[in-house]
Amino acid sequence: MILYRLRCSKGHEFESWFKDSKTYERQEKKSLIGCAVCGDSHVARAIMSPRIGKVGDKVEPEAPPPAAPAPSPEQQKVAALARHMPKELREALLKARAEVEKNCEHVGDKFAEEARKIHYGESDKRGIYGETTDEEAVALAEEGIEFGRLPWIPRGN
Repeated sequence: MILYRLRCSKGHEFESWFKDSKTYERQEKKSLIGCAVCGDSHVARAIMSPRIGKVGDKVEPEAPPPAAPAPSPEQQKVAALARHMPKELREALLKARAEVEKNCEHVGDKFAEEARKIHYGESDKRGIYGETTDEEAVALAEEGIEFGRLPWIPRGN
């Protein structure tokens, strides 16, 4: 077993165990590893201090990593639901997530703003995905801007 410290594209750091380095590389290549905080699939190994010592020497524990931002109540609720949903539903949602990530541009928390630009012809027409508040979603719907909401369940290792 090997322990890696990982970092997502949003800067969250977390640790995960893998059978060996090839297992990590295979899962990373297929975007099967999700951030433990936000579920982002763009994950890479972060710098880790080695744990090497001479025989008989006491190895000093590495300093704890800085605390990652706590998941939002909404992220916690979705993660809890994902743990208890039927396997087939979870697999279908993960498949939908993979298709969205493969074919659309992630715009983060600027989703409502970018959706308006596309709708009103101020930006190129393309598929986008990101986050928005319930209030922003209601406003988009009232403006006649078509969009869909998917439960963005975190990937498991």
